[in-house]
Formats: sequence, C-alpha cells, structure tokens
Amino acid sequence: MTRTAFGRYRIEKEVGRGSMGIVYLAHDPFLHSPVALKVSSPDDNLSERDQKLFESLFFNETHAASLLNHPGIVQVYDAGVEDHEYYIAMEYVSGAETLAKFTTGERLLPVDKVADVIFRCAEALDYAHRKGIVHRDIKPGNILFDEGGRVKIVDFSVALLVDPRIVDTQVMVPVGSPMYMSPEQIREGDLTNQTDLFSLGIVLYELLSGRHPFSASTLAGVTYKIVNDPHPPLASVRTDALGMFDHIIDRALAKDPTERYASALEFAADLSQTFSQLKYPQDGIATEGRADLLRNLSFFQTFPDAEVWELLRWAGWEEFPDGAKIIEEGEEGESFFIIVRGEVEVRKGKQRIARLTAGECFGEIGYLGHQQRSATVVAVDEVSVLRMNAQHIDQASESCQVVFQRVFIQTLIERLVQTTRDLARTSHQAAPN
Repeated sequence: MTRTAFGRYRIEKEVGRGSMGIVYLAHDPFLHSPVALKVSSPDDNLSERDQKLFESLFFNETHAASLLNHPGIVQVYDAGVEDHEYYIAMEYVSGAETLAKFTTGERLLPVDKVADVIFRCAEALDYAHRKGIVHRDIKPGNILFDEGGRVKIVDFSVALLVDPRIVDTQVMVPVGSPMYMSPEQIREGDLTNQTDLFSLGIVLYELLSGRHPFSASTLAGVTYKIVNDPHPPLASVRTDALGMFDHIIDRALAKDPTERYASALEFAADLSQTFSQLKYPQDGIATEGRADLLRNLSFFQTFPDAEVWELLRWAGWEEFPDGAKIIEEGEEGESFFIIVRGEVEVRKGKQRIARLTAGECFGEIGYLGHQQRSATVVAVDEVSVLRMNAQHIDQASESCQVVFQRVFIQTLIERLVQTTRDLARTSHQAAPN
C-alpha cells in the first residue's frame, strides 16, 4: 500500500530518487508550505553493523544541516522514524533541477552562467567549511539549479563534521561517489575541505565540456586516472578552448592538496577575477555578520535569507568616518544608500534639515532621475552604508529584483507621505491666527 503521509507531512507526489531513498513533494500543514520529504527504509537483510551505518548516514544529514543556514544550502526542517522508515523534511526548491542535466553536450549552460553557478557553490562550501563541515559528495546530482539563477547544495548525508566532540552520527568508512572523489578520498587518506574543491573542479570541467575529466570504460579506470593521470586540457575537448578557465581547473584538480586551492573562498575569488560580473567575495565570517546586520534593519525585514546574501554580493559596502561627506549637494547622482550602522546628517546649504539612522535610506531621488544632488549627507561618528545603483540591481536574480523593487517603492511612498505631513504641519504653523 502506498503511503500518503509521514508524520505530519502529507505526500503529494514523487519528485526524485537517490541512493538514500525517495524524495516526495509533501505539504506541511503547520507551516502551510510545501516541503521536500526524503523517505528511506533499510533492507531487512542488512547486518546489524550495516543497519547502524544506514541510520548514521540518514541522520548525519540532519545533524550537519542543523549547523548550516545559508541560501546556497538546502535547509533541513525536521527528521523522524515511522514504521521503520526514516524521513527528513527539507526546503522545497520549486522548478529546480540538478546540474546533472547540464553536463551533456547538447544541454551545456552558457559559459558565464557556469562561472556563476560554480561561484555560488564555492561561496556555500566556504560557509560550510567554516562551520567545520566537509560535504564529501559534491557532484552534479547534489547541486540544484533553477531558471531564476538559484543554486542550492543538497545531501549532507555523508558529510564529515570536523569536530572531535561529534561522534554520534559520524560516518568514518569510505563514502561518496567514486567518480567525483579526490585522490586522497580514494586512497582513504585524511580529508580536509580541499576534497570538496577537487570534486567541484570536476563539476566545473563537466559543465564546460560535457565530459568527465577522468573518463574511462570502467569505474576502476576512472579512479585510477583521478589518482595518477592529468586531466585533458579543455582545448582538447572543446573547440572554443575557454583558456580563461585553464588555471582555475588546473588548481582545483591538483593531485597534491598543497597545490590545490587552500579554501573555497580562494576558488571563488579566482572566478571573480576572471569574470568581472562576479562580486569578489569578502571574508566569509565578515559576510555572515553583515547578513545578520541587514536582517535586523526595517528595510530588509521582508527579504528572504537568499536575497539578503545575494544583495551582499552585488551591493557596495562602504565605511565612512565622522564628518565625511557621503554625497554632496550639486554633484551628479546615480546611487542611493541604505544606512546599516550609525547616523547621518542631511544638510541643505548651511542648514541642517534631517538626521537619519540605521535602516533608513537617502539619495533615492538622484538614483531614480540621475539628477544633481539636492542636499549634502555627512556621517555622524562612524557609519556603514550599502551603496546601490541600477547596474548592481540589474545583475541580481529576478526573485531578488522583485523583492527589492517592492520594498524600494514602499519606502518611497512612506517618504512621500511623511514629507506631505511635514509640509502640512509647517504650513499650519505658519498660517496667521
């Protein structure tokens, strides 16, 4: 008999199958939202040892995901066991497909889109690595991608949590997909975050060429080549060469980890230097703190986490000391600013006309009409702002643009209403008795 529910989740349809079970689209009646429900049950013929390994693999994903909150990583909400079947409730990414679809010659993505996808994967991995988690199974089938540009890494079931205090769900036997393993993973050596970067290098090569860089007729042949043979240059498998990727792939696929990228952030930085439209990544810890600051501002209260992190990629973060002029009356303006920390003073000539605090914005009229600035804005003490212009916003994903434009228009309306009230109050006070 086909199950129609697990726990509180009502199953709607099957959406995928993997090595650890079936994934369903389900409905969460408490949250009134769709979820992806991964369901699996161990084979009754498994030994007690293998039963324990199966359980560890399944709940390792929940344990790892509980430490992660990043827009590039699928969020896990809940997990449980019902009638000897295990289930995990996860974020459902509507319309998304795995990158496996885009690793064949007839379905290859545009080169700039490939760079963007791998860049986003590297940012998400950098976050996970800083949290002490090595994925260990990066491959096209574990990366979701949709037409809106969202990229999400999934399946932390075999993740390694690099913390000696965590032992209850750790899986220390050789795990992962052999075709995407690093040389040290195949040799069963000590693993670091760099094993994920080797795997990501293979994914990059496949997305660009439609071929595996260590292809062979047997799995044993593939693993032998990963350990011993150099990868073919892109020029040998793709006529338009794409030489700008050569040094990136060479470093990512270095056999010796000491010659590989030291971090995912370094991987992302190399991509951003090659493709100018990719925002050079800031330090991961600093970016995480900045995201927390934005979430606490009124301007960003309705922004989903993914849009907050994306905005940090394309907006300019700037710091100003006390007394510094952020914009000056009479200059041409095409940017507007949101105050993240501190206060600013708005001056018209020598007259002080307003003081703005964190969460408020200024310069929006010049941004909309490319007009000369009508006032000077000066930092009070130390001030942090986000600077945004039309070019920045055009680079954002469609979903981010929709959220941003809605909030921006609402802010303009509120500013207009407040200005009208102030004018009416001033007129009333100036009227003769």
